[in-house]
Amino acid sequence: MIDLTNESGRVADESGLVALTRFALRRMHIHPEAEVSIMLVDEETMAGYHERFMGEPGPTDVLSFPMDELRPPSEGEEPPIGLLGDVVLCPAVTERQAAEFGRTPDQEAEYLLVHGLLHLLGFDHAEPAEKKTMFDLTDAIVAAWAEERPKP
Repeated sequence: MIDLTNESGRVADESGLVALTRFALRRMHIHPEAEVSIMLVDEETMAGYHERFMGEPGPTDVLSFPMDELRPPSEGEEPPIGLLGDVVLCPAVTERQAAEFGRTPDQEAEYLLVHGLLHLLGFDHAEPAEKKTMFDLTDAIVAAWAEERPKP
C-alpha cells in the first residue's frame, strides 16, 4: 500500500509519484503489499524534521525513515512484505534545486523519491562504493521510469 499526503501547499503530480513508487518497488522486487508513506511538506516542517532527526539546520530536499528494514530479496527468495517506512519530500526545495541538476521540478521530485525509497531499502552513500551503487541504481530506475511511464 502506498499512502501519499501532500501538506506542502504546492501542486504536485501525486498520482505520478504513487505510480513511480509502485514501479520502483517492483523493480527492486519488493512485495506489492509492502507499505510506504510519502509525505510532501513545506519548508518549515522539513526544517523541523531535518534538525530533529539529522541535527542539521534548515530544510532539505528528502528524508527517509525506514521501519521494518526490508531489503531487496536475493535471487530465488520471496519478495519481502512489511512496512518500508516514510519518505518526506519538500517540493519548495526540490523546485529550487532542479535546474542545478538539469531537471524539471517534477523530474527532481521523481529522482529524490527514488533516492528516498532506496534509503528505505538499506542503501546509503556514506562511502564511495556505496554512493556509486546507490546513485547508479537511482539513475537506472529513473531512466527506466522515463521509458515506461504512462503517457499523458
